[in-house]
Amino acid sequence: MIMFWVVVAILIAGALLLLLPPLLGRGKHAASATRSEVNLSVYRDQLSELDADLASGTLDEAQHASARSDLERRVLEESATPDTLVVQPSASRWPVVVVATAVPLLAVALYFWLGTPAGLEPQPQATEVEQTHQTTPEQIEAMVAGLAQKLKSEPDNAEGWVMLARSYTALRRYPDASAAYTRAVELLPNNAFLLTDHADMLAMVKQTLQGEPEKFILRALKIDPNNLKALSLAGSAAFERKDYRSAIKWWEKILKLVPPDSQGATSITASINEARAKVGLSPIKPQAGERQAPAQPGAAGGSVSGTVGLDPALKDQVADTDAVFIFARAAEGPRMPLAVIRKTVKDLPLTFTLDDSMAVMPSLKLSSAARVVVGARISKSGNATPSPGDLQGLSQPVTVGSKGIGIIIDSEVK
Repeated sequence: MIMFWVVVAILIAGALLLLLPPLLGRGKHAASATRSEVNLSVYRDQLSELDADLASGTLDEAQHASARSDLERRVLEESATPDTLVVQPSASRWPVVVVATAVPLLAVALYFWLGTPAGLEPQPQATEVEQTHQTTPEQIEAMVAGLAQKLKSEPDNAEGWVMLARSYTALRRYPDASAAYTRAVELLPNNAFLLTDHADMLAMVKQTLQGEPEKFILRALKIDPNNLKALSLAGSAAFERKDYRSAIKWWEKILKLVPPDSQGATSITASINEARAKVGLSPIKPQAGERQAPAQPGAAGGSVSGTVGLDPALKDQVADTDAVFIFARAAEGPRMPLAVIRKTVKDLPLTFTLDDSMAVMPSLKLSSAARVVVGARISKSGNATPSPGDLQGLSQPVTVGSKGIGIIIDSEVK
């Protein structure tokens, strides 16, 4: 830090060396003259005025000659006295003082306003940063328990139930996840993604896709006929009850929605051929012309990046240790975060990057969405679930891969 300020002082001194000499030189060259020289200058000016009056008709020739004789006589009389030095006032030196004072002060002030003073502080070692952001299984369990407790007092918090269901899934607590999905579906009955996930979890608990799980799958397909996961599960349910032709029908729809040379196409083709073999049909091969829908942007991996800042008007409402969650969620579909990082208020303003490595759920990643909403939220409780009184800022929907996203935390969660 000391070296930084030494360099700053040298740069400021260099700037002053360029600015001050012209101002100082202005004073050094202040005009000085003898009285005779001053009188001569005045005589010339007055004579020019007399000539101008004669030309304009204000004075006739006699008046002009008389006035000129009087003027010449005064000049001769004054020139007979000894010469004295007449020094004309020099230019004021206040600009020199202002520049010499203002340049250093403005330079330092502008740095603290527009620069990054926090960058001068010693940075922790990489190992310390990694240790700070590591989350233990015990901490995850505690956060999930806190969310479950919160939902007891907020039973209509649909987003909270979805998050709880997926959190239980990550912890492999499948019966609890199924119960949470049941409540989420009650609150969001027309969400195809949610219905499909609920059917999948029910099948894991019941160890079969038959019955209730398949009903939820078919509900999802009525809402979104191109839902890939629902189509896959529908084919699996038909194959499970040995309705191979129906399985083929469902799975062939997937081939029209995915890139022909993708892993998904290869896997689905293998399943179709297995079902075709069961009914005595010859196998098929993927064809490049089968694709009818474009791949989702970011499907091969993606990220979003930008900056997060806090509205100065809200600075007094937070503490440096308050948690800041920066997240991205799908612009359409479930509002479950696809990627999250945690910081603190003292880190603001900061630059962030969100990618698939920061996914909350392994099966729900940033690259799975076409467009996302990026947000930042300050939580005094440290809970990842939004609570009334939290402060937040959100971006407009952006495509995966966007950079330079600017977010200002400027509103309160109601």
